[in-house]
Amino acid sequence: MPEQQLVEIAKAIGADARIVIMDEPTASLTEREVASLFQVIARLRSEGVGVIYISHRLEEVATVADRVTVLRDGEAIATKRMDEVDRAELIRMMVGRELGSIFPKREITAGETVLELRDVSSQAAGVHHVSLTVRKGEILGIAGLVGSGRTQLAETIFGLTPSDSGEILLRGESIAIASPAAAIRRGIGYVPEDRPRHGAILEMSIAANTSLASLQKVAPRGLIDRAEERVLAERFVRQLRIKTPSVDMEAGSLSGGNQQKVALARWLATDPAVLILDEPTQGVDVGSKSEIHSLMADLAERGLAIVMISSELPELLGMSDRIAVMHRGTIRGTIDRKDATQQAILSLALGHAA
Repeated sequence: MPEQQLVEIAKAIGADARIVIMDEPTASLTEREVASLFQVIARLRSEGVGVIYISHRLEEVATVADRVTVLRDGEAIATKRMDEVDRAELIRMMVGRELGSIFPKREITAGETVLELRDVSSQAAGVHHVSLTVRKGEILGIAGLVGSGRTQLAETIFGLTPSDSGEILLRGESIAIASPAAAIRRGIGYVPEDRPRHGAILEMSIAANTSLASLQKVAPRGLIDRAEERVLAERFVRQLRIKTPSVDMEAGSLSGGNQQKVALARWLATDPAVLILDEPTQGVDVGSKSEIHSLMADLAERGLAIVMISSELPELLGMSDRIAVMHRGTIRGTIDRKDATQQAILSLALGHAA
């Protein structure tokens, strides 16, 4: 991947452009390659080329930029000379959103530790020495910038890219998770980030989607009992308030929020002990977002251990009991709900000291 990135940079520079836009150009580069890129940028500037450098890494912006514009929610917040602002002020401009009433968090006393990771690494996933715990009735938020390893950590826990060192414990028992099938048998569910590709099969019915991860419940003798499958799906349509005239409808005919509920139903049907939600409200309207948050609160109240990955700071602050912040494939720090602020999360996500 780093070599592909360098080829893309070379392509842009080789076009003899007068303006070059670099969008997260160092996302997959080593420190040595980053230093080489900065030398190229310096040469381009000396030749009169204008560079627009887009990055979450504030230390890089401070190194290469003359001026900085902060964008938030699609709007330009401010443009200032780099010598007029410090890192703390940039962070304040980058956050600055208030929590609304769409986060119906309830105070729940967490129980025993359900899932524990001890120094877990996966070379294939780019996850390094991660240690964390999730307790019964707890929502553990996972924060971090794009490329920080949040989704890769979920895939390691779920066995898509198994760990190659460290230890995973479920209710105190050390377990091996070499595949998603092993994770499901152990009581781990995973609602992935990419709903159209991995969350729900849009061409299949709501009933078929719901039973997909727990076929043994509706096919005890190897053949699917369609009546039993319908009963299972109708139970979750009621429980999750999925808006549909029939469980025979294709999942693709539903709104984004209801498709997400169908994806959630698939994993709730497995009776999981741990549920990993990757961007659970991405691309849904405010009403559906509030409903999904309410469902999460219900599930936590029933004793489910929830790991919630989110790019939205208000969602993390509004729904999490604790927030683990990732940077470059590892946990940079964990913050309790009472101590969590947007500035503290973003500072850790940018790789700064706690």
